[in-house]
Amino acid sequence: MTVQHKVLEYILNNAEITTLFQPIFNISNQSIIGYEALSRGPKNSPLEMPNKLFEVAHQHALISELELLCRSKAIENFVKLNLQGKLFLNVSPKTLLDPCHPKGETLHLIEQFGLAANRVVIEVTEQEKVDDGFLLLKTIAHYRELGFTIAIDDLGAGYSGLKQWSELCPDFVKIDRYFIDFCDESDVKKEFLKSITILAKATNTAVIAEGIERPEELALVESLGISNVQGFLLERPSLRPSYDFSSEQIQALTFKAKALCEQSMAIGYLALTQSAIDSETRCKDAHKLFEQDKSIISIPVLNQDDQPIGLLHKDQLTEVFAAPYGHALYDKRPVTELMDKQPLVVDENQMLDVVSKQITDQDFDIRRHIVITRNNKYLGLAPLRDILKHITEEKIRHAQHANPLTMLPGNVAINEAIEQRLRNKLKFSLAYIDLNHFKQFNDLYGYASGDSVIKLLADVTVQACTNSANFVGHIGGDDFMVVFDQSDAVTICNTIIERFELQSQLFFTPEHIKSKGYWATNREGEKQFVPLLTLSIGLVEPDLQQCKNSHQVAALATDAKKEAKRYRHSYLFICKRRRPTPAVVRLANSKKVV
Repeated sequence: MTVQHKVLEYILNNAEITTLFQPIFNISNQSIIGYEALSRGPKNSPLEMPNKLFEVAHQHALISELELLCRSKAIENFVKLNLQGKLFLNVSPKTLLDPCHPKGETLHLIEQFGLAANRVVIEVTEQEKVDDGFLLLKTIAHYRELGFTIAIDDLGAGYSGLKQWSELCPDFVKIDRYFIDFCDESDVKKEFLKSITILAKATNTAVIAEGIERPEELALVESLGISNVQGFLLERPSLRPSYDFSSEQIQALTFKAKALCEQSMAIGYLALTQSAIDSETRCKDAHKLFEQDKSIISIPVLNQDDQPIGLLHKDQLTEVFAAPYGHALYDKRPVTELMDKQPLVVDENQMLDVVSKQITDQDFDIRRHIVITRNNKYLGLAPLRDILKHITEEKIRHAQHANPLTMLPGNVAINEAIEQRLRNKLKFSLAYIDLNHFKQFNDLYGYASGDSVIKLLADVTVQACTNSANFVGHIGGDDFMVVFDQSDAVTICNTIIERFELQSQLFFTPEHIKSKGYWATNREGEKQFVPLLTLSIGLVEPDLQQCKNSHQVAALATDAKKEAKRYRHSYLFICKRRRPTPAVVRLANSKKVV
């Protein structure tokens, strides 16, 4: 029996499991909705951390016994601490479907400790593949019949994804940490999160963003309408977690997140507080409001449920009253007769780029306001000028580090993308793409054609990467880099070569295409035959333990690209070396040579 097996047997025989609790906060109504129970083995033992603990239990077919023990301890400690809200329990689908796993044990435990079933959330992780989907559905339905709430954990990390969501109809979905990590800096992750929130609203599912460690991440998820959050930034797992939301630290974090949200371009943070009037207000009374405050140019009109139904503009009302018999005709009439009945109304969490498109599509007057709502109720107004000003500033901010020719992220963003993956130990590949024979082409066909070829390479690369998780950057000149987060790097690189070689022929004369090249003078003044444009791509997969920074990874990719350039035709060189080259130190001879 191995040491780890002995420790596991000791844990099971002596119930040596410690339960930590991590709060799940609702930052909209400033409350704690519940706590996730996290189990630990004996302190300083080889099985203290959960990954190793459950791995060893799987190896020795004791996972059912371990999960029952962890569940029992979690329920017992949750009740002892008198924690409010819901208890989130992690349950493996394979354990649920194990014929040897005792049935009804969870119900027995909550009855034993006096905990209501509707306060327990069964978290089914998405990371494990389940062969019998029908049996899983049947098991989950059984838990639901008993009164338990259902959650999908690690959404986006596993096998079944949206299929499991549609079949299980969970009450909660917890988004995998990968999509939260630096989500404020990834357009792909932003779009994923937006899609999840839309789907959640349509299916009446509550979303929880877990693993939040930076204020910027908190700011983005809040701007997208995700109110339930969990992570080290807010509170680490502990034996005695917070009982309420009153922590000054949490209040400060949420305040900072709201400030950062303006950078994330959520429309709600441009909302100006502006008093509204109800639909029965008379025109003469509204006119008095405009006269009392000359700065007001529009007043929102609300129905009895505080929902905006129109916008009354000062200039239109003034024009009506300036006409003969204007006051006589409209003084006592309701403002609904003169108001704009179709103002632009948007939710506070709508992103500014989306609002901007709505403004331009509908051809709104630049002097007007748009109406902002929160949960369909009136929140405030935002001047169109302010919206366009902020959009312009944001575009400038993004353009500062972008390549001016292709508008792709430049060196600063490329290095940060690599550093982020190294920091979080996320497996990735890096491709260094370089044009061959570009200088001779540029000299012969001119710089305008040269720029067009570089733009073509940028377009081809971006299009080839459209359906894959990756980051495309432009180092400068004819050099590009692509960071791949999936295992499709080789396929995509070959696609880039194939498409570029085909489309780049449009820049050559028929004679040069027929000859597969042209004669040009080199730097020494000698005539030489130059092939058509080709690509050299060096592809590396850095060792996350050995590579410490982006410079080491870039050096690896540069060496791979140099190997690819040894070939006259387009070539993808897949580098087997994964670690930096050791530095060579030359020691001076201590003896003087005479």
